Amino acid sequence: MSTPRKRTKWEPAALMALVLGLGLWIAFGPAGKPVFPVSPGALTQDVRIGQTRGVLEATPGAPETADISFRLWIKGGPTPPPTWSRADAERILGQGVVQDTLNSSHNRVFRALNITSWVNLVWVGIGLLGQVAFSGRMLLQWITSEKSRKSVITESFWWFSLIGGVLLFSYFVFRQDPIGILGQASGIVIYARNIRLLRKQARRSEREQDRALDRDSAQPASE
Repeated sequence: MSTPRKRTKWEPAALMALVLGLGLWIAFGPAGKPVFPVSPGALTQDVRIGQTRGVLEATPGAPETADISFRLWIKGGPTPPPTWSRADAERILGQGVVQDTLNSSHNRVFRALNITSWVNLVWVGIGLLGQVAFSGRMLLQWITSEKSRKSVITESFWWFSLIGGVLLFSYFVFRQDPIGILGQASGIVIYARNIRLLRKQARRSEREQDRALDRDSAQPASE
């Protein structure tokens, strides 16, 4: 009799892709943030004033003057908003916001990641590595469980969790994200605790095996 082939469990992978696509669509799709009719070729920077989100628009002037005009588009504000000089924008919003707009807009990577410097890019890389470790632990646990035909959590799962948790905790501290900090702070302790318990269990099993071997060696050989 031929051995029946095991069916590939594609449903979890499809659901993962569906959830990921839904999250990206909500975050970056039409409903993700307000869209404003900024001038073509203008430099832009997302800003938040209280609970209101908006865009700071910087439009270069004539080459011979090198002037830059600014407009602040906010949801519910005047359309079009009043035009500011750089001095006005810095006085109202601060030099940091204006400089971030001019710096980030010249680099497509910076604009895509909503960052303003290469140092920030390093932190984004740290956060990405943490997320890769977190995703890798789930993939590893899924594959191991499918092979065993039951739910299995290996020691490597907890190591991936700890490494990913530490990296993500560092990233959320840099981003000053209290929700991320809260979520990872408790997780790090739990992951480290499980690793310690597994190590203690392994040492206990070794001692029990050694005692069993000692008892066997102490018994007289049967005649």
